[in-house]
Amino acid sequence: MQREVMFAGFGGQGILLSGKILAEAAMAEGLEVAWIPSYGPEMRGGTAYCLVAISDQPIGSPIVRTPSHLVAMNRPSLVKFAPTIKPGGVIVINSSIIDIGSNRSDVDELRVPVTDIAKELGNVRAANIVALSAFVARSRIVGLETFKNTVDVEFAKKPDLRSINLAAVEAGISAALKDR
Repeated sequence: MQREVMFAGFGGQGILLSGKILAEAAMAEGLEVAWIPSYGPEMRGGTAYCLVAISDQPIGSPIVRTPSHLVAMNRPSLVKFAPTIKPGGVIVINSSIIDIGSNRSDVDELRVPVTDIAKELGNVRAANIVALSAFVARSRIVGLETFKNTVDVEFAKKPDLRSINLAAVEAGISAALKDR
């Protein structure tokens, strides 16, 4: 079964890194993966997005018009992409800066104040890891232990960022499970 995850937000919010980490976690579990980052005119503060397709079979085409899931880090991304998500999908909303919902009753909407949580942890730049962790915990798209290990490996060569991002993983998982 193929599932697609759209990550979207402002440039500088770690959107592409979130997709990369999820893709690596899925590959670690032996799944087929396509990671499609947006390399348009995005810049810090502009719009950025990427799509990760994960399947237990070869992926025929990485072009997807209706993704299974969405992680929206800003309001314009939520407004643009929420209507395209397949029924039954998970939509994670950064409620720190998005004051609306998806307006969908056919999806699992998870509102997490990821920016506020990252600030409390000591680094606002970990907000993407909080959001990604909440998504993984809610969707179970990959195993939590595989995911945690992938984040650890990603930041292993950056010791100044490793501990904050591992704390962000736990905070995101906790926020997703608390909302159930």
